[in-house]
Amino acid sequence: MNNLLDAFRLTPLPAEAESFRAQVKQFLGEHLPDAPANVRARSWMGFDAGFSRRLAARGWVGLTLPTEYGGAGFDAFRRFVLVEELLAAGAPVAAHWIADRQSGPLILRYGSAAQKDFYLPRICNASAFFCIGMSEPDAGSDLASVRTRAQRCEGGWRLSGRKIWTTNAQHCQYMIALVRSSGGVEDRQKGLSQFIVDLSLPGVSIQPIVDLAGDTHFSEVTFDDVLLADTALIGEEGAGWQQVTAELAFERSGPERIYSSVVLLDCWRAHLARHGASASELGLLGGFITQLATLRNLSIAVTARLARGESPVVEAALVKDLGTEFEQAIPALLEAAIASDPTAVLTQEAMSSAAELRRTVAYLSQISPTFSLRGGTREVLRGVIARGLGLR
Repeated sequence: MNNLLDAFRLTPLPAEAESFRAQVKQFLGEHLPDAPANVRARSWMGFDAGFSRRLAARGWVGLTLPTEYGGAGFDAFRRFVLVEELLAAGAPVAAHWIADRQSGPLILRYGSAAQKDFYLPRICNASAFFCIGMSEPDAGSDLASVRTRAQRCEGGWRLSGRKIWTTNAQHCQYMIALVRSSGGVEDRQKGLSQFIVDLSLPGVSIQPIVDLAGDTHFSEVTFDDVLLADTALIGEEGAGWQQVTAELAFERSGPERIYSSVVLLDCWRAHLARHGASASELGLLGGFITQLATLRNLSIAVTARLARGESPVVEAALVKDLGTEFEQAIPALLEAAIASDPTAVLTQEAMSSAAELRRTVAYLSQISPTFSLRGGTREVLRGVIARGLGLR
């Protein structure tokens, strides 16, 4: 417990990270597409390849990757600032998001020299977008129940199986897939490996899935006897579970696990500032801001661990669990607050801003249940935390 408390000691952002914030704000002022709040609320689910390439041209995709691969060579603190500002503004970052956040760092850590030379520059110039092949049909949140299989054959590997809830697979060039390379489902974490799959290969089919909000950012991907070269294997055969666990620390540690509803919160705050707020509304707003400040400090503490080259698996799981509760509470409580006085008389201007506010809260009310599913369910995360504390 003391080690966990030490990990979350208040950590200020370095001065160079805060000075970097001004550059990001200026960039967003010049390049952020004009969009209403209900569109900006999609942010890291909003796919805009053009915006990602403009960001890459500035040197800010692959921000933490080494300069020899086209990255900026910046630390995790400046990436925190960049991500925080992008999400707060509601920038459409989905195109490069997975590659920047976890595929690039994973390849840097475990990939061969040839994989680094080929993929990392393409990630940094936003010409290669990646998706994640973890979840499978009928497996729920049990990541170890992997049935998709890669079998050795002449010339490499034959891949067969299915992945589901694969974000933006229909727009991506590559997937990093966790598959079974030996043994059976009963072997659980043993016998798993990670492969880079070129999604244009024969035998790969992608079926988009329409969600409740009418978006199609999820897909089901089927592999029908897909031939992979030996060079598609990342790291060591059979080491997939250890590698994917480290990858999930990248996925769970960022500000996106806190800021998914922040555009809605900012829209509501602006509406109250223009048209007045009751005492109960001010109290609710103050509660949200207090929680956000606390969670932000926890996330920065995890970022400090990443900056030191550590793998804060337990700490990232804790922040993700707390953060998604906060993200889900915002639309739920604001929906109740807005509905509490549906007959309020508004000016024409107020009616216009209220309409945008209602569209935004409606979208997040529909999509927010996914916040505690993506990146590991609440139950899975609490199991990780319990093991880290020695409680199971």
